[in-house]
Amino acid sequence: MGEYALLYILFAPFAGALALIFVSNRQPLLVRSIAVSAAFVSLISSLYLFYAYDPVKGGFQFIQKFEWSRQLGISLYLGVDGIGTPLVLASSILLFAGIFVSWHIKDRTKEFYIWLLILAAATIGVFMSLDLFFLYFFYEMSVIPMYLLLGMWGSHTKKYLEMTDPESLKRRDSVGFILNFGSNSKEYAAMKLVLFLSAFAVVALMGILLIYKYAGLDTFDILVLREQANLMNIPVLGTTLDKIIWVLIFFGFASIAPLWPLHSWSPVGHAAAPAATSMLHAGVLMKLGHFSIIRVAFEILPETTRELMPIAAVLCMFSIMYGGFVAFYAKDTKYVIGYSSSSHMGYVFLGMAALNYISLSGAVIYMFAHAMATGMLFAMAGWVYDQTHSRDIPSLGGLSNKMPFISACFIVACMASIGMPGTVNFIAEIMIIVGSWNKYPVQVIVAMLGIVLTLAYLFKMMRGLFYGPMNQKYSHAHDAIATVDRLPLLIMIAISIGFGIFPMHLYDVVRSGVDPLVARITQVVPVAETGEGLGMRGKVTTPERPSVPLAAHKPTSDMPQVPRAGRE
Repeated sequence: MGEYALLYILFAPFAGALALIFVSNRQPLLVRSIAVSAAFVSLISSLYLFYAYDPVKGGFQFIQKFEWSRQLGISLYLGVDGIGTPLVLASSILLFAGIFVSWHIKDRTKEFYIWLLILAAATIGVFMSLDLFFLYFFYEMSVIPMYLLLGMWGSHTKKYLEMTDPESLKRRDSVGFILNFGSNSKEYAAMKLVLFLSAFAVVALMGILLIYKYAGLDTFDILVLREQANLMNIPVLGTTLDKIIWVLIFFGFASIAPLWPLHSWSPVGHAAAPAATSMLHAGVLMKLGHFSIIRVAFEILPETTRELMPIAAVLCMFSIMYGGFVAFYAKDTKYVIGYSSSSHMGYVFLGMAALNYISLSGAVIYMFAHAMATGMLFAMAGWVYDQTHSRDIPSLGGLSNKMPFISACFIVACMASIGMPGTVNFIAEIMIIVGSWNKYPVQVIVAMLGIVLTLAYLFKMMRGLFYGPMNQKYSHAHDAIATVDRLPLLIMIAISIGFGIFPMHLYDVVRSGVDPLVARITQVVPVAETGEGLGMRGKVTTPERPSVPLAAHKPTSDMPQVPRAGRE
């Protein structure tokens, strides 16, 4: 596999989608087999990538570059560092699990798997792009499958069908499908998602184009731009250009994160989406925002990031508490999990805002950990809905008698979401809290209250679904017995607990990507082997990160010895 691992991971889902075009829906087993094969190739390649990545060497590895336009400076430039590697793995895991979660879909199965594979491939493309043009290209590509998956295979939210078609007799024509924008319809959710993401993607695009124009380098290469772009001290509208670009990049990508108050599209999208789409939506699509901010704003505008990142530290408090309180009072299972995901993304922003080795490493690990936990929750919410055709928590209850396996897995998923010791979420939350305390104690207190709130609404939902008296109209419901139904949950549980007990390789990989980035932002960068140091602007004189063992960055106290001025 070797140096071509990134190509296998990225193009296996595309190849699977292309192969499915030539298969008939009358052959459902063949359709599912092709989808599973494509996802399996991507998963195996991602596992190889994760364990073959050398954290001692660090930097970007498994580089692949194909020139696309010499005049414009655009290349399909692929590579992963310690930040992108675990997120590529998370995308592949959720794609493979999502194929099995959707195993029983009978309506246009081929088309569903085509768009699911393209969605996963688009997210993977963002995580490994080292060219701004293709990073944005893959980012926008993810919007199209989301719209179709929600609009065609999604479900209306609570009471919509009862209000519009109590006997399920009406069939909508194509015009009705397009114009059916009732606030509880899946079409409304799909359109709201597209409008939000597309509008703010244009904002981010403006920032990218300003970088391209005023850097004067005629390239979209992120590694070249981070070393040579000089966007400071260019006066624009009473401020400097770097601040304008940073704000455009930050808020343009923060909408998909989703950061309060740009979040309202996300829970609606979660509620309407089919289970596998919700898994990818919450598990990796939302992380495109954090990752893109890190890759563009942190890498290319380090000094401006240090100056303006307190904006995120303020807004993340609203994300944590608002999402938590709405989740507590929500009665729809997917709304609870959807608002929970929005709340938990505030922890990632808190870790990013603190700008030190521990907090940012915790933020990256939390992105991976949250993907597993929320993937489990949405998969089981989808199973409960398939069995009962209801997401209304007060009308459910007592399902543990019918679904012992699902209820047991639900407990594990709740423990992971809360951050119970033994899960990788616990490690990430501790790192964020400890790393952020010195700089943002108020935000850390809010974050800890958010953990208590998470415990309250997840246990409330678990009790409402699985315990107490059972409504007899759900007596036909049954547990996940087949291997294809149990396998995705077991995979995500194994990953969550496995990395919770044995986290060191994940930690080393993430630190290898975080160390040089934080050092660059705080202007404490290791001296290159040539003996040349940094200029006043904190730029490394060599394009590659020097081969310094991680031990050099981690004293015996396991706390980075950064001068106080650098941490401020």
